[in-house]
Amino acid sequence: MATRKTAVKSAEKTGQIRVGIGGWTFEPWRGVFYPEGLAQKRELEYASSQLTTIEVNGTFYGSQKPATFAKWHDETPDDFVFSLKAPRFATNRRVLSEAGDSIERFFASGVLELKNKLGPINWQFATTKQFDPDDFEGFLELLPKRVDGRAIRHAVEVRHESFRDEAFVALARKYEVAIVIAGDSKYPQIADPTAPFIYARIMGTTEAQSQGYPGATLDLWTERARTWASGGTPKGLDLVGKAGASGDTARDVYLYVISGFKAHNPAAGIAILKRLGKDKA
Repeated sequence: MATRKTAVKSAEKTGQIRVGIGGWTFEPWRGVFYPEGLAQKRELEYASSQLTTIEVNGTFYGSQKPATFAKWHDETPDDFVFSLKAPRFATNRRVLSEAGDSIERFFASGVLELKNKLGPINWQFATTKQFDPDDFEGFLELLPKRVDGRAIRHAVEVRHESFRDEAFVALARKYEVAIVIAGDSKYPQIADPTAPFIYARIMGTTEAQSQGYPGATLDLWTERARTWASGGTPKGLDLVGKAGASGDTARDVYLYVISGFKAHNPAAGIAILKRLGKDKA
């Protein structure tokens, strides 16, 4: 078993940079990312030894048991973090401001069993969901800043062009909710920093590259992560709103290699961590 990785700090006045993948159960990873013969029940243990965060998609489709979250907590390194996809019952609805019951059920379902390993919640919206300023603000008002004394970070993943609106960016900034940054993707890119953390999902890995991306692209995303962590805004990304507070305010960064050619996503994540100065096992 490889020595676990720890979260990266790129300089004294920077936030933590975490790099990960979506989920850990994927048959093509066996014998490629996962060593030959590794028991399936140890795949989370191994994945969390190589990466510093994982985005869980299963929570989007249905509730997990509290014992499951506790098990995930116990199988991963002390400094590992999970981000969770929020339930579709909260986001796939006509009136978002009526999602209060679904939001409450989600936070009562056992997610706090992750304890200090509970990272941001990704509230992902359908590609057909359009921006309604009043209704969306009503939804943001429902998102709890703390649950049972634990601070909760929220990110919204919007995938309709109507959200490319200064009013949307201003709302996200008002509620300190991150806008998920779509990288190398068909989805609209809104790269405005609106929260004390950055949540990016990069989706351009290909079969032709053994590490998912060409070296120059891995270098680019590494440098973007460093810039975000130091409080800056990287060049070359699409901004929509008016400039908010920036400067040297540190931000934590959660960077997920998602979609694309999924079989190579772990290799891309590990390559970025190495560029960030990770010690090899």
